[in-house]
Amino acid sequence: MRRIDLHAYPGTQEWIDSQGPFVEALGKYWGREWTAEPEERVIDRFTAADVDVVLVAFDIETVVGAAPCGNDYVTALRRKYPDRIIQAWGAVDPFKPDAVAEAKRAVVDLGVLGFHFHPIMGRYQVDDPRLRPLFETIAELGVPVMVDVGTTGMGAGMPGGMGARIEHAHPLAVDRLAADFPSLTIIAAHPGWPWVDEMTAVALHKGNVYWELSGWAPKYFPEQLKKDIRGRLRHKIMFGSDHPSLPYERIFTEWDQLGYSDEVLHDVFHRNAERVLGL
Repeated sequence: MRRIDLHAYPGTQEWIDSQGPFVEALGKYWGREWTAEPEERVIDRFTAADVDVVLVAFDIETVVGAAPCGNDYVTALRRKYPDRIIQAWGAVDPFKPDAVAEAKRAVVDLGVLGFHFHPIMGRYQVDDPRLRPLFETIAELGVPVMVDVGTTGMGAGMPGGMGARIEHAHPLAVDRLAADFPSLTIIAAHPGWPWVDEMTAVALHKGNVYWELSGWAPKYFPEQLKKDIRGRLRHKIMFGSDHPSLPYERIFTEWDQLGYSDEVLHDVFHRNAERVLGL
């Protein structure tokens, strides 16, 4: 069965460095040292898992002051390893003065699939009026976006969450974005806890909103979500890993243990992404 991983980070030094002071906090959250790996080892892991990867760029430079793991970097890896990295999500820090120009460049010159947004770490909601010119540009470019929903491990357990506010990733911000930009395809990323029911409602109500479930061990999916994956959300759900957060072996074992039919798993692992994103 083909498996498209819609949400995989490079895991290399460039990516580690882009997280600035959150590196130590992430290591504590995941219970292991949060360190970089050579790109060849990362590709070997993708190959061993037999996943077709959409690599994710990361840019929160205006928050942490660290250089981004940017659009040039992820698209260069895509060109270098085309048999394993099939596309890349670009990243644009919306508070940089060249954000709109960078979005255009990333699509026109670099050919990114679309753009990923990390609202908690970027410290904004995607329906913030200040971001409207950027989303107008992205909608005009005709590319999709992937938006994190729910809480994050970045800053979790630290005093004040290191300044991060989980309300920025509430699904209702995605709902408002989808209503304002009906031609914009939106992929919500992660299960969205503690607002899983709210995210379910948004995915069901907005025809331009889909949902990938990276970053959580599948056995911990809420029971209603497990039911909806085989039912009313079957043609909305997509697969992502949040690499390197969780090992692929564990993720796939736990997906298998959920007891879905092969037809449901085909939809989740590749058909929905192929249909919606042209992958």
